[in-house]
Amino acid sequence: MHRKLTITQHVGPAGGWGSAKSLANILLRTGVPFGGSLLLTHQNKTDGFACVSCAWAKPARPHPFEYCENGAKATAWEITSARCTPAFFAAHTLAELRTWSDHDLEAQGRLTEPLRWDAATDTYVPVSWEAAFQAIGADLRQRDPAQVVFYASGRASLEASYMYALFARMYGTNNLPDSSNMCHESTSVALPESIGVPVGTVTLEDFAQADCFFFFGQNVGSNSPRMLHDLQDASRRAVPIITFNPLRERGLERFVNPQSPIEMLSDTSTRISSQYHQVKAGGDIAAIFGICKALIAADDDAAAAGAQRVLDHAFLAEHTHGFEAFAAEARAQTWPALENRSGISRTAMEAAAAVYARSDRVIGIYGMGLTQHRAGVAAVQMVVNLLLLRGNIGKVGAGVCPVRGHSNVQGQRTVGITEKPELAPLDRLAEQYGFQPPREKGLNTVEACEAILDGKVQAFIGLGGNFVRAIPEREAMEDAWERLGLTVQIATKLNRSHLVHGGVSYLLPCLGRIEIDAQATGKQVVSIEDSTSCVHRSRGMREPASPHLLSEIRIVAELAKATLAPNPRVDWDGWTGDYSLIRDAIEATYPDRFHDFNRRFGQPGGFHRPIAARDRIWNTPTGRANFVVPKTTHEDADMPEDRRDVLRMMTLRSNDQFNTTIYGYDDRFRGIHGSRMVVLMNRNDMDRLGLDEGVDATIVAAADDRERRMSGFRVVQYDIPDGCIGTYYPEANALIPLWHHAERSKVPAAKSVPVRVFRSA
Repeated sequence: MHRKLTITQHVGPAGGWGSAKSLANILLRTGVPFGGSLLLTHQNKTDGFACVSCAWAKPARPHPFEYCENGAKATAWEITSARCTPAFFAAHTLAELRTWSDHDLEAQGRLTEPLRWDAATDTYVPVSWEAAFQAIGADLRQRDPAQVVFYASGRASLEASYMYALFARMYGTNNLPDSSNMCHESTSVALPESIGVPVGTVTLEDFAQADCFFFFGQNVGSNSPRMLHDLQDASRRAVPIITFNPLRERGLERFVNPQSPIEMLSDTSTRISSQYHQVKAGGDIAAIFGICKALIAADDDAAAAGAQRVLDHAFLAEHTHGFEAFAAEARAQTWPALENRSGISRTAMEAAAAVYARSDRVIGIYGMGLTQHRAGVAAVQMVVNLLLLRGNIGKVGAGVCPVRGHSNVQGQRTVGITEKPELAPLDRLAEQYGFQPPREKGLNTVEACEAILDGKVQAFIGLGGNFVRAIPEREAMEDAWERLGLTVQIATKLNRSHLVHGGVSYLLPCLGRIEIDAQATGKQVVSIEDSTSCVHRSRGMREPASPHLLSEIRIVAELAKATLAPNPRVDWDGWTGDYSLIRDAIEATYPDRFHDFNRRFGQPGGFHRPIAARDRIWNTPTGRANFVVPKTTHEDADMPEDRRDVLRMMTLRSNDQFNTTIYGYDDRFRGIHGSRMVVLMNRNDMDRLGLDEGVDATIVAAADDRERRMSGFRVVQYDIPDGCIGTYYPEANALIPLWHHAERSKVPAAKSVPVRVFRSA
């Protein structure tokens, strides 16, 4: 059934009164208007708690209110007064709950007791913690570890993530997929080849020193709004911010700081982007190639005229490899081809190049608009190529900045959550804990899905997240999920994944990060790593939602104890009682990254772990930073260019959600209210295909011969490039083929899916 859809024109900036009103609304809806407001004053503070939403950097000298609209929503959503008790599950079968929306499921509030699925009644029923742990452990002991998946979302602390990875490896598997497999794995593959590290090179302090920013495929207003403070400061210094994005996102246009009384009262907004280029979905490689082509041509002209060179040839000679091959490829590109592939004009690319050539310290920022393409790895490497031309990696105020999503998604990789054995210190773990870690490659997210479909995975353990809702090929995956022998979900709230059960299923409720975590030695603190590789302390400050909740660390420890043979070198109980002992263990495993861990992580601003490329140390096979020539300017080569009826679908997030968590049905910045089942279309495409504003539409995947279709979308005219459409994530995931992923990284290519759209019958 359709929800009532209202379309308005949002003329206001990001932030401002709209943000304040939205925050007040969710505090009221979650029943925490006063307590929530007080708690927010401690968010992202040294002695407070780290935001459970995005992973943007946390300053050493925070603002009085160091949170954004979405971060505040995440806090209110977690500390809600609503409770999802056994009585609720007794009243609703899982079959019924599967008909509910994502928003309505999570709106039931915090889970309060451990639960087991009862096949006879198709409901969750209470189970004791001890019975749950013993039953799960007994089940796992009977299974082939190669057929068990240990998934981790991006919210678990460094301590819990370290223990979880150790548990999986002591059990005998490297099947440790995580949420970064679905977003920034393209970064993790691309950057080591280019600059020898798998993460970005900038710090928060670099933002104050930069004299130019390039933005690619990242919606700061919805996905990392606290970054707008730094961009606003840059704009006031007349620093150019050059944006490449298919949609004109309000957060990249104008911003009013809702924490500034002067701005709020005067309604004075700050310009964010100085240039805004609406590339086609998948047009970034071509656009960056055009900028590089213009820069190299200008440098060639300067050399011929005996003038000052445009490129940093001293840096190129000393620190890079492959420049000549890349320059030759850039020179060979033709402007008509680049214009066609990028969707923007030659003059636009030359304008961006001209500003870049006048800038000394440039930061390249990107998000999933680059990583979630078939050529997502190459797109990331093109950003690096652009920065290398003028030596903009390894100096103050410059570098590459991938914007991570979930609050500790980067950190969990740092402490061992990875399916790739070469990225984990297996020899050190063997020596430290006296066991032989598995050496076989594990399953990433796409591979785990393939194995589930093929019947090669029999058990799934989920440390947070909403796996079934987040992945592609949703209908086939939900059908296959019920063939799993065991599913275990560790969570704070009910979501869709908990309703798609295996033969035996457990739902284990845990403490949230914002809640007081009292253990044997007193109240505990945990640590997280932000997008700039800075490690921070986080202290829970709210009474737990239920006396029956256990911490993630306790749950992981109890599962490990119930499953594994005793190991005198692993004191699961000691770690559970005193989290500082886990940090000592992390330091012993990763001494270069975490030396003096317990002292340093509590200092204002935390501590940065060493990133070699920041110091122009290139841990690559060539010993230099590498220019990597992309094989093609097609970011999605399977997109048929000769079919005018086939459009590029990109999935989007609203400003009223974070990942799969839906806070409400309004997308204020895009003027869409009351429904998420919409398809954003260019007027030209609507006219060509005979689709009027507001009509019901069906979308059919056109990537292969398999039938994938979804109905119930409402057509909305929008400022989006010709040939491209926008739908919301995760609603449209059923249209994405599992095989439609980035080459080598296997990130689902959700930003350019071939589809056809037609009027519903």
